[in-house]
Amino acid sequence: MSTEVIVYVLTALAAVVVVLTQVRLARSEGGAGRHDVGRGLVHAHTVTGVIALVLWVAFLAAPDDSALGGDAIGIAAIAFWWIVVVLGLLILARWLPSRGKHSSGGHEDTWSDGPGLSILAHVGMLVGVGVFTWAYLTAHV
Repeated sequence: MSTEVIVYVLTALAAVVVVLTQVRLARSEGGAGRHDVGRGLVHAHTVTGVIALVLWVAFLAAPDDSALGGDAIGIAAIAFWWIVVVLGLLILARWLPSRGKHSSGGHEDTWSDGPGLSILAHVGMLVGVGVFTWAYLTAHV
């Protein structure tokens, strides 16, 4: 399988992670985890994810000699992807165990039975953005 195909598939999966994180955590009752995630963090994840996705798809689809296919757009897209990864890992941190006399246990939602889905999504996003960065730096895309 070529590197370009892998990058395109990971791009689609990254879009799914950004959208599902918004859908799961932006509702009023919050999502699964040990701590509630602030709406600002979730919205920042979504906004930077959409910006990263738009820039990245434009970079991938545009010819190399155009403004959208140039280095500036590629670097900006990669930078936004890394911001999305950091925000996603902060969201994932809601599963860290709470300690103390007044701490509460984790709660689940209807989409998962524990942190498995969030770990898969956000660690997968970390790996995917690592692949994006490698593919960009080695001029595979």
